[in-house]
Amino acid sequence: MTTWREIRSFSPAVRLLLVNQLGVNTGFYLLIPYLAVHLSRDLGMSAAAVGTVLGVRNLSQQGLFILGGSAVDRLGARGVIITGCALRTVGFGLFALGDGTAVLLAASVLSGLAGALFNPAARAYLAQEAGERKAEAFALFNVFATTGALVGPLLGSALLLVDFRAAALTAAGLFALLTVAQALTLPAGQVAPAKESVLADWREAVGNRAFMAFALAMVAMIALESQLYLLLPEGARRATGWDGAAGPVLVVATLAGLGLQLRITRALQRRGSRAGWISCGLALMAAAFVPPLLVTSWPGADPGDMPGTVLRMVPVLVGALLLQTGLMVAQPFVMELVPAFGRSRLTGTYFGVFYVVSGIAAALGNAAVGWAMDTGARTGAGWLPWAGCLGLGLASAAAVARLHRTGALPVAPVPLPARA
Repeated sequence: MTTWREIRSFSPAVRLLLVNQLGVNTGFYLLIPYLAVHLSRDLGMSAAAVGTVLGVRNLSQQGLFILGGSAVDRLGARGVIITGCALRTVGFGLFALGDGTAVLLAASVLSGLAGALFNPAARAYLAQEAGERKAEAFALFNVFATTGALVGPLLGSALLLVDFRAAALTAAGLFALLTVAQALTLPAGQVAPAKESVLADWREAVGNRAFMAFALAMVAMIALESQLYLLLPEGARRATGWDGAAGPVLVVATLAGLGLQLRITRALQRRGSRAGWISCGLALMAAAFVPPLLVTSWPGADPGDMPGTVLRMVPVLVGALLLQTGLMVAQPFVMELVPAFGRSRLTGTYFGVFYVVSGIAAALGNAAVGWAMDTGARTGAGWLPWAGCLGLGLASAAAVARLHRTGALPVAPVPLPARA
């Protein structure tokens, strides 16, 4: 079945969520990768001030995921998705129009809060709407998200030839269109009245030992995925001596996601266990750091040696491909399992808690990798960050496998029969 036919086989609501995710990632990556440069170069802000603005945005999003999840369960996913997109419209508009610290901080808070509302809401809606086809739906969701992550920076680079304000206003306009489209066409679902308090919902999710063990076991997935934008690009630059080496790394990972995600998910869901594939995916993500690790022992690069530059690039590209492949194997099944840990009425809360844990893991993981990179460069132990990522991935894979062996994970739906 082609990707287009697969998309058409889902309900209009699922198709709208897929298109919406394409737009969300396009708008986000159109602006955010260039924000730090704008703040420092165009506005003359200090490094500390730039770090504060960016940190507030990350904290507002990752720290409030649980609020977004609870809002989904109490108010319905549709309204939370629309509100999230509307808030990001305002936040990105403020980035375009404001140059004072107070305005920029407000923009950071609003854009971060928007993500905290939208992300768990979209996934909860998709999980409920897709029924037993959650894995396939989330595979397509990843394809559309990856496409947006590819289109966004390219469009942003073109708009920055005008100025940053043009890019920010374009991103805000895109979110405004998404807000209107969802308000007009996204079906509203029924929300059962809540009998317990929000705190009781949180206690139920956090008190679910199997779920929290799974969330903690999955910290490597998000932490290692982040290395597509930190360690692997930097490793490519250091190995080749070429400042543009980050580009091929991201292109290889993106094209693999676009071309293989749905095929991999459909092939795997008919055989083996979901937990087994998640563990396998994490192991692949861990193995991704072995080929680049080997490059760290090679002698220094000669900038004029083109064959040598290509040869040094190959292990890093293999690492990027392995990392993306592992993510494609694991992520759809992870998203399928998260709501299965609790009551259907708390789907949003469980996604919210999961993303809080993942957000903290990504922040701590990047900080640890950054420290290892600096320490390795200072002491000559260039292998240190790669070995650390390898160890983290293998530990997470082993933890998921153990949870599966002990019966702590929910029973996944029966694999669907193959369709022509």
